Amino acid sequence: MKRPALKWPVWQFNFHNHSTSTMFVIFLATLLTVEKLASEKDTLSRSLDSGKQSSSKILSSPLFSAAESESVAAVQPNGAVEHIMLTKSQYEELKAGGTIKLGKNVRLRAKTAPASVSLFDTSKLSIFVISILLIVYGSFRALGDDEQASSLKDGETNADPSVSNTDVSTLDSYQAIFLPLGASLSLLIMFLFFDSLQLVFAVCTAVLATVAFAFLLLPMCKYTLRSCSTGTKISFGYCGRYTAAEIMSFCVSLCIVVVWILTGHWLLMDALGMGLCVAFIALVRLPSLKVSTLLLVGLLLYDVFWVFFSSYIFNANVMVKVATRQADNPVGAIAKKLHISGIAADAPKLSLPGKLVFPSVSDSSHFSMLGLGDIVMPGLLLCFVLRYDSYKRKQAEAENCVNPNPTFRQRITYFHCSLIGYFIGLTAATLSSEVFKAAQPALLYLVPSTLLPLFIMAYLKGDFTRMWSEPFSQVKAKTESKTLIV
Repeated sequence: MKRPALKWPVWQFNFHNHSTSTMFVIFLATLLTVEKLASEKDTLSRSLDSGKQSSSKILSSPLFSAAESESVAAVQPNGAVEHIMLTKSQYEELKAGGTIKLGKNVRLRAKTAPASVSLFDTSKLSIFVISILLIVYGSFRALGDDEQASSLKDGETNADPSVSNTDVSTLDSYQAIFLPLGASLSLLIMFLFFDSLQLVFAVCTAVLATVAFAFLLLPMCKYTLRSCSTGTKISFGYCGRYTAAEIMSFCVSLCIVVVWILTGHWLLMDALGMGLCVAFIALVRLPSLKVSTLLLVGLLLYDVFWVFFSSYIFNANVMVKVATRQADNPVGAIAKKLHISGIAADAPKLSLPGKLVFPSVSDSSHFSMLGLGDIVMPGLLLCFVLRYDSYKRKQAEAENCVNPNPTFRQRITYFHCSLIGYFIGLTAATLSSEVFKAAQPALLYLVPSTLLPLFIMAYLKGDFTRMWSEPFSQVKAKTESKTLIV
């Protein structure tokens, strides 16, 4: 009797199964709801000198720290996040419990976050749990989609006909090298021309977030409509053909994006960011360890340069400034052109969903933040090693060479190793940000902690050469040669 080579319990879960995906989405929604309730425990006030009451604010500990300035986050009662740049002297005065003047008739009062540093703060725990869940779910969903597409190609009757991997994009070495350069160019454009192009950025982000969140919701919609839909695609002319589940997921996603634009709520921003993470991990493939290394090392250099050294060239921390800027609300801009003063005044500025932001339960003035790139880029590596683990297991079963008594080293898969490394790297990044009280490039810790253990394990298992030189292309070549012989 064959014994599976991979025995970790997570292999028992089929993340392509619609009910499992539904449970995952519900679990994420529950976590976000808990964080929302936490953010509403305490409020701090911003008052007017004239005696008029203004809306309450929650001010966080610094999100970023630069040489001359600090950035704090203010959360309005409706949950909209507003970033405020303060000088070093203003921040120190605010930190000491003083009151600073921001405008003609506006003064700002705030309490500071607790001085003690705790890794067990709920905001940090939320970052850890949700980032790991997103990587695991996105990786297994990519694996499930590949297996379903392969089954459909082989003509199996139990395959889902709506699943197709034609939209999957595989990066090559040149794209991996030039992606950090393209990201640098995009960051520089946002830094130099943000005021002129902020509406374009907001609209493009809303469109992209709609499609990505619809992708996240699709398995749940399939599960909901399983009894009343046959999976038949409906034609929309030039727009394409879509199933009822795809239409439902798009409509729900569109409604959520509209509510986010109208309210600017950080909770919806986080939800859309999660959709972007899952879609990117599931739809982009790294074909080899070589391409993975080129991509991650390039992005590490990109992250370190723009966080630590950009201020010496541009007299400002480019990464900090771009990450903390808010775009004008498209609804407010349209209302302003149509001279609808009420809507134009009430429309909040939008903090674009390029990061996950979580408040603390114990102190609502404290926020933790993690960029989506710090989830997606290591997630692509974990997706690659998960697919390789699956391929290696199937190859061993096909050749009937499964070891009935595997050693401890053989039981540990590359996915386990990389996931543990990601957790260690995220812990190191969190500790460094608390110790130095400054912006830290998370990839500086995440890339070595995921790549180095993977290199060592691949070398010890004798798979390094095969993983480095596109193992999946070799499999495809063998399959095609067998077909020609037959």
